Amino acid sequence: MNAPVNPAVLIEKITFAQAINMALDEAMAADPEVLLFGEDVADREGGGVFNASKGLSTKYGAARVRSTPISEQAIIGAAVGAALAGMRPVAEIMLMNFTTVAMDQIVNHAAKIRFMSGGQTAVPLTIRTATGAGTGNGGQHSDMLEAWFAHTAGLKVVTASNPADAKALLMACIEDDDPCLFIENIPSYRAQGPAPEPGYRAKLGEAKIARAGDDVTVITYGRPMNEVSAVAEKLAGEGISVEVIDLRTIAPFDETTVLNSVGRTKRAVVVHEAVKNFGVGAEVSSRIHEELFGDLKSAVRRVGSRFAPVPFSPALEKAFIYQADEIEAAIRATLD
Repeated sequence: MNAPVNPAVLIEKITFAQAINMALDEAMAADPEVLLFGEDVADREGGGVFNASKGLSTKYGAARVRSTPISEQAIIGAAVGAALAGMRPVAEIMLMNFTTVAMDQIVNHAAKIRFMSGGQTAVPLTIRTATGAGTGNGGQHSDMLEAWFAHTAGLKVVTASNPADAKALLMACIEDDDPCLFIENIPSYRAQGPAPEPGYRAKLGEAKIARAGDDVTVITYGRPMNEVSAVAEKLAGEGISVEVIDLRTIAPFDETTVLNSVGRTKRAVVVHEAVKNFGVGAEVSSRIHEELFGDLKSAVRRVGSRFAPVPFSPALEKAFIYQADEIEAAIRATLD
């Protein structure tokens, strides 16, 4: 169980779940209009199925941290209404596959109200949701669906690869005046990383160069940063210099940072956990080819998971998801 983290206590490492808890705690302390609701988020029900909201209802009361019925439409519908009324709701949809139940509220309402009001009405709503293959949760609980939402004008789509960024990016989403979808990775919840420095902030739409390099650029986000970083370290031993870009914000993605890097290395690989077909990698690859086609020394390569529902069987699930050796092979292919 993950206990709430007291920001006043100096700590060196935190988990993803603790980072989420810290962000929610600080946001609620700073702004009384920040609300949190979703299935089982209150302490009476355990503080969230992944313990990310543990302790918050006790601290801020049931009026601000509220467990809801099992109705994703009601959760997002109430959150959109609260945002229109001047609040800053954080709505938790327990698993990303369940956003499909509330697609009308997310796509036709939250994402479009600013446009349909001529820019007069903001929707400062944050939707937190969790997903990810590798834990045996099966095909209806594990899909990475970020491309669906990145395709929707008016939504910002965000995910983090480490706990420090998770805290900073979630804070940025809550403070933003537009609807944001914040994706959390289930297998990463208990993974540890350095705690953020006091005052550490992140800007939505701004990527981070996680590793500098000269030979090839690898663009990724979220959980695959682990494998990409390991492959980059391995190839460094062979004299291959890999630049690693962590997008952090999937939509809108930081095109300037990506194009500046690829313009210099002249080679690129895009990696994501979601299925390769019709994914975010296709969009990033296309933009690189459109802007830098004459400068590239190799076609942009993409690495993603298989075009299939996430299997339940551990062996099949491992075969479904992208692998580190595929990332390495893609990088080497750009160098041939």
